[in-house]
Amino acid sequence: MKLFFKILFKEFYHLFLTQSSREFLRLAALYGDTPRYQPRNVEFMGQQLQVPDCFSFLWQFKEIFVDEAYKFNSISSVPTILDCGANVGTSVLYFKRLFPTARIIAFEADPQIARILINNLQVNRIEQVEVISKAVWIDNAGIEISPEGADGASVYGKGQKIQIPSVRLKEYLQHEPVIDMLKIDIEGAETAVLHDCQDVLGHVQHLFIEYHAYLDQPQELADILSILQKNGFRYFIRDDQDRKSPFVLRKYKNDTGMDLQLNIFAYRNV
Repeated sequence: MKLFFKILFKEFYHLFLTQSSREFLRLAALYGDTPRYQPRNVEFMGQQLQVPDCFSFLWQFKEIFVDEAYKFNSISSVPTILDCGANVGTSVLYFKRLFPTARIIAFEADPQIARILINNLQVNRIEQVEVISKAVWIDNAGIEISPEGADGASVYGKGQKIQIPSVRLKEYLQHEPVIDMLKIDIEGAETAVLHDCQDVLGHVQHLFIEYHAYLDQPQELADILSILQKNGFRYFIRDDQDRKSPFVLRKYKNDTGMDLQLNIFAYRNV
């Protein structure tokens, strides 16, 4: 019976354990039933964000502030963080809470979302953040993406495509002596970008990758893990969208066009 109650109340207990988890419950109560893709101004923990879609923001908040997926340690008082796929700035606000003096380069591909990101940083008086309103890619020639309206703009999107400018991430990595955190959440472009950058990852201390496997594209997880091993990283993998009976249910029920999405945490032994 003790085990039964432990299992039953474990998640319930953790949702009240911290300030950020209680804040998530408050935000979920306020905005959980908001229709998709209706912009709102959301206030939380003394800060505010304009968000284009409350549903995606709520799960961003849980992953970033409650679960602290991006938490890392640094011996530098001014760590360098490259945030590829910064969206509206939820991750940037978290990094600045973790390291107020951090120097951040925030990349956002969707031009409409990038404008919201810039405004959110100004409203919250966040300094030492350079916003690059371009797609992280393997060259500077531009790329086509399909905007989704929230946090899912992708080169593999099925909607109407737009041409946007791009930047070669490798060039940024080459110019930084130490990168304390490299976050890559770029909706399917991660494998190509990591292939291009595989010889310049030696000075990256922490690397977060959101890996996407689209149904009409080959699965390339083995390629990513090979690059991490080649560069001396240890790694931990978490399924971002778990599902039961994967032999039968071969794609996600919300029909994202993917059959696998993983969070990969790569780090070096100290």
